[in-house]
Parts: sequence; structure tokens; C-alpha cells
Amino acid sequence: MTVVPKRRLALLGGGFSTDDDGLLDDWVLDQVSVARPRVCFIPTASGDAPAYMERFFGAYQSRSCEPSVLHLFRRELDDDALRTFLLSQDVVYVGGGNTANMLAVWRAHGVDRLLREAFDRGTLLCGISAGANCWAESSHTDSFGPLAHLSDGLGLLSGSVCPHYDSEPGRRSSYQAAVANRALPAGWAVEDGVGALFTGGLLTDFVTRTPRACLYRVEPGSDGGVDERAVQCRLLVAAQQRASTE
Repeated sequence: MTVVPKRRLALLGGGFSTDDDGLLDDWVLDQVSVARPRVCFIPTASGDAPAYMERFFGAYQSRSCEPSVLHLFRRELDDDALRTFLLSQDVVYVGGGNTANMLAVWRAHGVDRLLREAFDRGTLLCGISAGANCWAESSHTDSFGPLAHLSDGLGLLSGSVCPHYDSEPGRRSSYQAAVANRALPAGWAVEDGVGALFTGGLLTDFVTRTPRACLYRVEPGSDGGVDERAVQCRLLVAAQQRASTE
């Protein structure tokens, strides 16, 4: 009997690049049923910023996994080796930065096609900010300076995504306006601290490292406005804290 891999991706409102507690990073690794998962960080959106890569290794080398980084601005792999490398990963973690630039670079190198193939094979795809935007059909982004909509994502998650929903001035009102006038399709707005897992396109887990932080479903309203529905997330706690309460 053929086992069909689960197609899964996670939108992150935090992680090693912004948080010191590691709760969302642990949650990501908990989604993979492999003793030492292979985790590839893709920092294209930041222009392969060295400090970003160092922070990733600093966070993941101490965990039970095999971390690696995919460089595209200083590419080291030919097409065959690139495909072999990406398809061997259990987790692909995409960093923040400029969503539009990242997607353009990925397409130039064929990484967009390889990520779709990895997704179909069961690799967990995840990321923060631009690394959350990229998986959807459309996104709310500051790639062009002022907040705008980008209808150019990979389309692995239907609808749109808005990161930093609670932390950046203008995000909430601008995203709601874009959904209300249908410049963006209905979608998911992610507050900082939240993690949202989608399996087969359906929301299957939703967590937060920050009390009261939420995931929101935002859809056009019947009155020309929007309907915003909060999804109350499960609060993550550190392993030591869990042990003390058991």
C-alpha cells in the first residue's frame, strides 16, 4: 500500500531570529517524527546575511537535528546537487526580509520548483515574515517600501498571509483594507509569537509563546468591510516548566 506524504507548512511569528526562549523552534522540530531531522535554513530574503546564518546555527546546532544553510547569492551547488540537497531535508526554514526579491531569486535558480517537490514529498516548510508570506498565493508585504499586496506567492497555501499583524504600524488596517476591497483574497494574519501548522491546506495546530497572541482569519464582509475571527492559540511552555507541573 502506497503511503501518501502529508503536505505540511507552518507560518511563524517568531523563532530563533527574534526570541530567546526557543519555544517556536522546539515546536517546529516536534512536528517531525525523525530522531535527528535535517533542517535547512534559506536566508535569501535577507540577501544571505551572515549574521542571520550565524544566529540560525547558534540556535540549531545545540538541538537534536542536522542544520544546514542554502546559499544562493554565493551558490555552491549545481542543479543536480541542489535538487538532491533540498529533497533530502526534513524541514526547510525560510527567513525574513524582502519577499518579492526572494521569490525572484528562487525562480532564477529553480528553487521554487524544488520547494514544491519537497512539499509534495512530505518536507515540512516553514518560515517567519517573508518566510511565511512566500507559501501563500498572495501576501501583505513591505517589499516595495510602503505596505502593499503581492499576488506572486508559491500558492502552496490558498489565500493570503499577513505577518507582524500586531507589531508593525499600519499592518492590521492595511491588510483589512486590502481584503475588504479584494486586492488580496481572504487569508491568515499572524501576530508575533504565534505558530500555525497547515496540513493538506487545513489549519491543524495553532500555538503561541506569548499569552493572548492570536492567529486571525480575515475575510471580506457582507457590508464592504471585513470579518476578522481570532483563533485562540495553545500556549507553549518550556520543557522544564512542563516537567514541574506533571
